[in-house]
Amino acid sequence: MTATIPFWKMHGTGNDFIVFDGEALPAGTDLAALGERLCHRHFGIGADGLLIRWPSTQGDACMQIINSDGSEAKMCGNGIRCLAVYLHETAGLSGEMRIETLGGLIRPTLVDDGLVRVAMGEPRLLTAQIPVTGYGEDRAVDVPVATNGRTYAMTTVSMGNPHAVIFVDDLAAVPFEADGPSLEKAPCFPDRANIEFVQVQSPAAVTMKVWERGAGPTMACGTGACAVVASGVLTGRTGRQVAVSLPGGVLQIDWPADDAEIVMTGPAATVFKGAFTV
Repeated sequence: MTATIPFWKMHGTGNDFIVFDGEALPAGTDLAALGERLCHRHFGIGADGLLIRWPSTQGDACMQIINSDGSEAKMCGNGIRCLAVYLHETAGLSGEMRIETLGGLIRPTLVDDGLVRVAMGEPRLLTAQIPVTGYGEDRAVDVPVATNGRTYAMTTVSMGNPHAVIFVDDLAAVPFEADGPSLEKAPCFPDRANIEFVQVQSPAAVTMKVWERGAGPTMACGTGACAVVASGVLTGRTGRQVAVSLPGGVLQIDWPADDAEIVMTGPAATVFKGAFTV
């Protein structure tokens, strides 16, 4: 038995997704295989991942994220902005929304000029919360990590998913395609990790490249941008209000002085709409 599923192709600062309602899928659909097929850049629709909207008992909707390699992600900052726009236009939701994710309950709000503001929750900093092993039980801040004969200083943060933030003097000099994937799967990360390389322009502006767990190099990573600002504050490299420049655009990240929730503001846009058969 086959079914035709309507979808929206959307992106947040270039991080692109195939968005649809999970209730339309036939029972027993293999989501990992579906993600690999649909996200393929040449033989599918092409995307960094699937965003599947499901009913929620805790909020307005539940967001399931399937990466392009078929793995499941706990949270995605760019994706949640896309889903907020999708829910606004398909279900009429407005004001502050409450979206359930594996990384916790996240609260996006549509604001002017096509932007979405998202209360992303408090950063989790203890090693067991990342998780990262081999660095004790407290925070891993500017700790050494080695790969491919090079040693970096990394700071680890969880924003519902694991991040390793590495500040560098020259982003262009980083062997990104070699060290990104090897660090993602480094032995100290039992669940793998998202890897952010960051060059500081000023206390209020940084430039970042990300190797995402399960997706590889992407145009942007919202949770990664939040982790970068948390790491910048912890290491004294940035202030608490930072414009994070990524290949796909700029995200504004604010971490209040009381160490409360990090707030991310950025765009979300619809590219096209269509249907696929499963």
